[in-house]
Amino acid sequence: MSDVHKTVQKWHASFRKGTDFDSWGQLVEAIDEYQILARQVQKEVQANNSTDFTEEQKKTLGKIATCLELRSASLQCAQSKEEFKLEDLKKLETSELIKNILTFNKEFPFNVQPVPSRKIFAPGEEENLELEGEEDAAAGAGSAEAFPPRAPASQGTLLPRLPSEPGMTLLTLRIEKIGLKDAGQCIDPYMTISVKDLNGVDVNPVQDTPVATRKEDTYIHFSVDVEIQRHVERLPKGAAIFFEFKHYKPKKRFTSTKCFAFMEMDEIKSGPIVIELYKKPTDFKRKKLQLLTKKPLYLHLHQTLYKDS
Repeated sequence: MSDVHKTVQKWHASFRKGTDFDSWGQLVEAIDEYQILARQVQKEVQANNSTDFTEEQKKTLGKIATCLELRSASLQCAQSKEEFKLEDLKKLETSELIKNILTFNKEFPFNVQPVPSRKIFAPGEEENLELEGEEDAAAGAGSAEAFPPRAPASQGTLLPRLPSEPGMTLLTLRIEKIGLKDAGQCIDPYMTISVKDLNGVDVNPVQDTPVATRKEDTYIHFSVDVEIQRHVERLPKGAAIFFEFKHYKPKKRFTSTKCFAFMEMDEIKSGPIVIELYKKPTDFKRKKLQLLTKKPLYLHLHQTLYKDS
């Protein structure tokens, strides 16, 4: 069997694995599998010296990567307006498109555009690239004019407050500001908020703040409320609320996690709280934590508890 046939078989197996996770409700695992597969497919599409696939096949592969990203985005945002359902994604298998990509000559099942020419990263992979020198990235990237258009600034994916329940407590976290020595240089900064159990698995939908536009000295001001999507009493023992600070890197053409912070359950109490910033990659299991800096720079929050008696 040729290498290209082995690659297609591997992709098909990965696709089946992702949709199985999706069907079983293992959404975190499904998202990871979809993102990894999208990255692998897109890498082949963008390989300049690859002769394994025709240009037409590469366009089809790009559309497959788009579908994987759409489903991944739907899973990460419970109230996505442009929901891409599992049943839709499975049409790529029922039509045997992935399995027979080398001979497939029918119309693509969806009216989607191939993923634009940009880097797609598996979870945590971007951190490895951060170790590369900025000069190397710039040398390989060409001029800024050659970059593809950037997506519009994120408006965020914040969710509304849950309905109150007798005897149950809801938590609103106001993200006031974050202190960073290079705050003024951060492009399109925003925060990703998630609630993880002891194993680093999501227990709530992940939310993104809108892009922050106000910068002052060593601070980026968010002044935005985040509604935690589970009553405090129903959060699993040992869970933590994570805040990942992200910003756009034009030389590398991707959004990077700069640092993270977290709050544990015993820190949930009304009023202001200041928490420390840690170096990436984000350690959701809280095993190997390294402070971002020795300087007194923190994430400033304000907590409000609502209890329906």
